[in-house]
Amino acid sequence: MKTSISLLVGSTNPVKIAAAREAFGAVFKNCEILCRGISSPSGVADQPMTREDTRLGAINRARFCENQGGADYFLAMEGGVDCFEDGPATFAYVAIVHQGRLSVGRSAQLPLPPRVYQALQQGQELGHVMDALFNTVNVKHAGGAIGLLTANAATRGSSYTQALILALAPMLHPELYELSTC
Repeated sequence: MKTSISLLVGSTNPVKIAAAREAFGAVFKNCEILCRGISSPSGVADQPMTREDTRLGAINRARFCENQGGADYFLAMEGGVDCFEDGPATFAYVAIVHQGRLSVGRSAQLPLPPRVYQALQQGQELGHVMDALFNTVNVKHAGGAIGLLTANAATRGSSYTQALILALAPMLHPELYELSTC
């Protein structure tokens, strides 16, 4: 009989739910992954425009899930944008809570075209801007801007999956992460 691990994801977006299932399935190969998503508030703008807001949105969603209870792990993914020294980029923060312990990680970042970033600064959301630019519909529930800009060599889901796997490291080896050195 397979052991099961239950996940509560702070989103109803099928890309985020699938990424959670895939990440945990890759790490816990001999376990059945029971995964469900719920609508959860981020406490930040629909389109976070800074690293700080993006990180906070992921943590807020994961903590909201934790407060709902009923799972082994509570997690969330929050996509955002910021302007870095090399230009504007999109990325995601992930937050995982297990037995009261929080682990936060971040995905790789994708450079954004200047005109996309300018539209975001004017209050538009990345998914809507990309849909208009590439003549797609609801790309945020598919490959996302990442898929569109990389010819689907990478996708929104693959970015979330990798970030979640990496954020699980402190939970897999808690004895190695007890003291922060920063």
